[in-house]
Amino acid sequence: MASKSSKKKPNSKRSNSKPASSPMASPKHFHLKRFFILISIMLPVCVIVVLGVSSNTSYKISSDHHSVKIYGFELVNEFPHDPRAFTQGLVYAGNESLYESTGLYKQSTVRRVAIQTGKVEVLHKMPDSFFGEGLTLLGERLFQVTWLTKIGFIYDRKNLQKLDRFTHQMEDGWGLATDGKILYGSDGTSTLYQIDPQTLKATRKQVILFNGREVRYLNELEYINGEIWANVWQTDCIARISPKDGRMLGWILLPTLRQGLIAAGYNGIDVLNGIAWDSNKNRIFVTGKLWPKLYEIKLHPVRRQIDNKDIEQLCVP
Repeated sequence: MASKSSKKKPNSKRSNSKPASSPMASPKHFHLKRFFILISIMLPVCVIVVLGVSSNTSYKISSDHHSVKIYGFELVNEFPHDPRAFTQGLVYAGNESLYESTGLYKQSTVRRVAIQTGKVEVLHKMPDSFFGEGLTLLGERLFQVTWLTKIGFIYDRKNLQKLDRFTHQMEDGWGLATDGKILYGSDGTSTLYQIDPQTLKATRKQVILFNGREVRYLNELEYINGEIWANVWQTDCIARISPKDGRMLGWILLPTLRQGLIAAGYNGIDVLNGIAWDSNKNRIFVTGKLWPKLYEIKLHPVRRQIDNKDIEQLCVP
């Protein structure tokens, strides 16, 4: 998407929503875990009841017919998260910490955060004229892109000192990820980019389709076990994509995370955004913009068949 602020969407990247109060200062969070356990068990049934069930369907990409798997989740753990952080990028940093890129003009940062406490350990404040976006770690360097520009920054992972500035060839800067060799990028359209980390030139572009429709608004990215996982802006869904050929491999449905926070009184939150992967312990972390919680989740397949058209309504804006 070329410009997020111009779209007819209820929330925008430039949301000025007031942050929710700190979870550590409020009793609202006490029953969240019980709520999520119950609702995650009910999710497959609820989705089927609401959306209906149909026979097995498939879609066509490059003359290949392909079944897409649907996943629910189990809540493993929840942690405090800065409710003022407009999360745009999330990366596991090792040693029970995360790197996080936050957005909004005059408020954008790159930070290292302790998972257990949510405490910001190191913080780099960006210039007021930049709106921080996707972030990824390649070797000892953090790469970050910015919204409505083709400008990115490189930081030293140890102290978050800015090392360099670069330009890229995407239409905009939304998400970044890496497999340890190349960079993957998104610009809010349905295109997934492969980028040479030395030249920062795009080497390949893939249009991501589901059921014959372009999956627009690809946002924050993470590389997990040979797949690209992408938040889809304005949805509670994560797309699982093959970086080899751009095929859709599956959908992860996470509506109950946001719904649980709202039910607990956190009405100032924005959309789901932020995926981090601890490859050593096989842990998945997710959060959202202005969310007071970071969640560790474990996936499980939804075994009942759900019609692709119904998934489109949930996950393909």
